[in-house]
Amino acid sequence: MATIKKSILNKLYIVTALMTLFFLVIVVRIINIQYVQGDEYRKQSKKQTIKYDTIFSNRGNVYAADGNLLATSMYKYTIRMDLVAVKSAVFEKNVTALSRSLSGLLGKPTSYYQQLLRNARKRKNRYLLIARNLGYNDYMKIKQFPIFKLGPYKGGFITEQKTVRVKPIGKIAERTIGYDDYRGGAGIEGAFAAYLEGENGWRLKQKIAKGQWKPINDVNEKEPINGKDVITTIDVNFQDITHHALLRQMEYFEAEHGCAIVMETATGEIKAIANLGRTSNGKYYEKRNYAVWESHEPGSTFKLASLMAAIDDKVIDTATVVDTEKGILWLHGSKVEDSHRGGYGKISAARVFEVSSNVGIVKLIRKHYDKNPLKFISKMKAFGLDKKLGLQIKGEGTPFIPYPGNKRNPWNKISLEWMAWGYGVSMTPLQMLTFYNAVANDGRMIKPRFVKELRVQNKTEKVFERVILKERIASQETIKKIRKVMENVVKKGTADNIYSPYFSMAGKTGTAKKWVDKTTDKEGNVIKGHYSNQLYVASFAGFFPADKPKYSCIVVIHEPNKKKGYYGATVAAPVFKEIAQKIYTTTPFDVQQVTDNPPVETIDKNYQAYYKKLQKETKAVPDVKGMSGMDAVSLLENLGMRVKFEGAGKVEKQSIRKGASFKKGDVILLKLM
Repeated sequence: MATIKKSILNKLYIVTALMTLFFLVIVVRIINIQYVQGDEYRKQSKKQTIKYDTIFSNRGNVYAADGNLLATSMYKYTIRMDLVAVKSAVFEKNVTALSRSLSGLLGKPTSYYQQLLRNARKRKNRYLLIARNLGYNDYMKIKQFPIFKLGPYKGGFITEQKTVRVKPIGKIAERTIGYDDYRGGAGIEGAFAAYLEGENGWRLKQKIAKGQWKPINDVNEKEPINGKDVITTIDVNFQDITHHALLRQMEYFEAEHGCAIVMETATGEIKAIANLGRTSNGKYYEKRNYAVWESHEPGSTFKLASLMAAIDDKVIDTATVVDTEKGILWLHGSKVEDSHRGGYGKISAARVFEVSSNVGIVKLIRKHYDKNPLKFISKMKAFGLDKKLGLQIKGEGTPFIPYPGNKRNPWNKISLEWMAWGYGVSMTPLQMLTFYNAVANDGRMIKPRFVKELRVQNKTEKVFERVILKERIASQETIKKIRKVMENVVKKGTADNIYSPYFSMAGKTGTAKKWVDKTTDKEGNVIKGHYSNQLYVASFAGFFPADKPKYSCIVVIHEPNKKKGYYGATVAAPVFKEIAQKIYTTTPFDVQQVTDNPPVETIDKNYQAYYKKLQKETKAVPDVKGMSGMDAVSLLENLGMRVKFEGAGKVEKQSIRKGASFKKGDVILLKLM
């Protein structure tokens, strides 16, 4: 018996010792977790349940020269609800009133919201989605609804704020206005990204059920600082005119792509720039910035540089006679041919330009520069045709002027002659326009400008002054003669189809065959690179009015349907005329003053008036007559209306009268003039 008792006691001692040891291990572990590693574990716990959520700042606005918004950031709000946070008595007393308010704002029946809220409360949903992408006005309204007005802790009101980038004028000039996002940085938005970006803020969020995150506080821990504003040179009215004139012509001729640019002669400001590319279903949109990026063989518009070089070097005059024979010239096995069958016979150099005789210009340049081509090439460089312009935006194409010894494009027996009529050289439309603009500007070459100034909270921080690239590209005598023959191109030359007795224009048509690189056909046969007889580039470059040029303009259209037409006079020149005519008739040329100072007072006035209306006009249709179209669209859409508009400029008429009541989603039609 004693032996059994002793055995039991020994076992008890062992168990007690083990339990004591186990207890001591637990105590040591607790002390270690609580005091030694406590801070680290608390950090990990906090990291897993609480996070800093970035609140992205609003980018600065991009404005047109007249104060219209081209790009802006807007707040959008997502509203959620924590049903657990609301006391039962408060919920039962106010759920019907809340449902009725939500129905009035969001459109669905009261019964829908009442059932939604009750079911969510039964499931103890702490993150119920109420609405997405609300505008600021709707956000301020919903914030005052029953239950919600009690705030996040008592009313379960949860707000998530984000910003979206919008372009009030839609797709017009989209590639030039640009973007700075996952696609990269393009246009004005990309070039001035560092300036437009603000400073991000942040707020604390706590992890709740189902891996969702809920804001801890109703206010931000650090408020975001919005970016700064960019004032461009774009005129919205000019842009609308240019875009639609180009679009109509491209649709008719079923062209592959094209562009049109309007530049203010004295300042180099780009007043309008349209770039349209064709989709597979025949629609057009701003596909690429062809005007800035695409360097191509210009064809006959380059004859301006050839004729001007010879006149400025005094080897010919406008009256110099050249025999174009029967319109065909063979050079080392290659044919130069005029579009006019039978040629023009003996004509003056001025007439060569007016009728765009390929044989005539080639003969003139060959005679005087064949033995010294570097003299001709040096003139092209003096005109600034061999270098980039150094634009304010990215993506400028590289121009190319051939020269003896060049490894990229070896000089040959016909390089000079081909250059004379616009082949073997390469330029972007904007580079070509800058050259034409210099002729319009009495020989002074101005750098194209897209941005006038940078602003911070309505104060000018930096003004971009006019930059003169070359003070004089040719003598005044040469410029005077060249401008006269350019005017005659419209009066009695290849562009006489756009002549108008009511306002004067000057310019040059261009028609160039496109080079097709080496390809392999379906049978595996190799087709050598060649100039196509089916694919053409039609262009027209010039200025208006001819006597006192205010604006220069270029139109370039690639691959029009040959069956409908492909000459520059037929395809591109009418676009130039429409742009010039509409600008001429809507702009008081005789009283206009050229200034580098943007109308900041007008912008401020419009900006303040817009937001004043936005805050006041929330229950009835506001009077938007006289407002800029884009501000009116933004105002009405923020009120919940769907807006359709016709024309461009300021609002002349609205389909729903001022003061009339409306429902969310009602359509209003604006007529702009």
